[in-house]
Amino acid sequence: MGKVTGFLEVERHDRKYAPVEERIKNYREFVLPLADADVRQQASRCMDCGVPYCHGTSRLTGAPTGCPVNNQIPDWNDLVYRGNWEEAARNLHSTNNFPEFTGRVCPAPCEASCTLNIDENPVTIKTIECEIADRAIAQGLKPDLATHKTGKKVAVVGSGPAGLAAAQQLARAGHDVHVYERWAKAGGLLRYGIPDFKMEKIHVDRRVAQMEAEGVTFHYGADVGVNLPVDKLVKDHDAVVLSGGAEKARDLPIPGRDLKGIHFAMEFLPQQNRRVGNEPLGNIDEIVATGKKVVVIGGGDTGSDCIGTSIRQGAVSVTNFEIMPRPPEHENKELTWPNWPLKMRTSSSHLEGAERDFAVATQKFTGENGQVKTLHCARIDAQFKPIAGTEFEIEADLVLLAMGFVHPLHDGMVKTLGVALDQRGNVSADMNHYVTSVPKVFAAGDMRRGQSLVVWAIREGRQCAHAVDKFLMGTTTLPR
Repeated sequence: MGKVTGFLEVERHDRKYAPVEERIKNYREFVLPLADADVRQQASRCMDCGVPYCHGTSRLTGAPTGCPVNNQIPDWNDLVYRGNWEEAARNLHSTNNFPEFTGRVCPAPCEASCTLNIDENPVTIKTIECEIADRAIAQGLKPDLATHKTGKKVAVVGSGPAGLAAAQQLARAGHDVHVYERWAKAGGLLRYGIPDFKMEKIHVDRRVAQMEAEGVTFHYGADVGVNLPVDKLVKDHDAVVLSGGAEKARDLPIPGRDLKGIHFAMEFLPQQNRRVGNEPLGNIDEIVATGKKVVVIGGGDTGSDCIGTSIRQGAVSVTNFEIMPRPPEHENKELTWPNWPLKMRTSSSHLEGAERDFAVATQKFTGENGQVKTLHCARIDAQFKPIAGTEFEIEADLVLLAMGFVHPLHDGMVKTLGVALDQRGNVSADMNHYVTSVPKVFAAGDMRRGQSLVVWAIREGRQCAHAVDKFLMGTTTLPR
């Protein structure tokens, strides 16, 4: 906890954004950090609430009610309030390998479950976490070297947050860890999905450098099951971790879907991230929103990222459709707290000029000369059925489908390995041991549990590393 009476004396005060007219001119981060004194004051608001739901666990499901990595939030809030930033960083890193990632892109379920959220004034946990991480990194990221080598070799397939967390934990346990990534650089969706204006890639680069110093070897352009045989990978390693993510996008199979100008979000977003990172695009058709009327279908984080990117590219207009009804502005605390509530969420990208509409279904696309020109839509009822007489049309030169992801890609590695899948098409592996149906092959992150948050991926990677280390050595000191 922080100051005993801090929550009574200090009002919630959080980070602000740079003005819209300034931030849309570039792809840099635009969140303005708080001053030292302000952060410490905000930390003082953490109260002695008895049951800290911000990092608690449900007695019914065993799942976190707040932070999935079980950050010891009251502890480091107290340390920040007292000015002990070094110990706060040590505490934070004991549960979270990459707090500078989550301090930027996590939706902060911890704040939703904060006791002070009962009256809409939770502690600014995400801001404090980010400040702790950034201060520690400014002092220099030092490698945490293993005290001994085990002689065991582990392959981690995929370098998103789950793969990175698993690889770092296993390297620190003394294993020879090799990460296989099909893209040109590490990071997965952190690098190629999340726009730089939400998280600049220097943060990923620093962690990769730290992990390399800890003994992790990265292999880029290694598409397991395509240009790297699966059987060789399994044969050459004592354990294999599958952490490739859930990359199969949900499609919209309606008339006109084959028209040009209709793309998945993950065809669009990686291109801009690669431009910003000076990474050659190669021989592909470029997708840009410049001078176009853009419609983004899907109201989640990926849709928001498409909106912000389209605006920065110079779109004439951006419209966002969501098939779900408009959520309430405020949740009913008596029904939802301390769990994650359904309520209206407006991202920084929405504030940059997008038009939003809810309970809308696109029924068909039409165009001219093979190029999309019009969306034919209708309002829908609670059963997702079109309401007669509500049909309307909207012009579009570029349509971006951001309706989520259904499961991992099956062609290539997953099919060749022959791992069992669950009912949703994810790689089947229980949450205690993370082991698949194939001996010595484990799975973690979105590949195992489906599309989720970066913080859940980090949790999965850490827990999977615990299971792998125990499998290899018979016992483990890695935390779960």
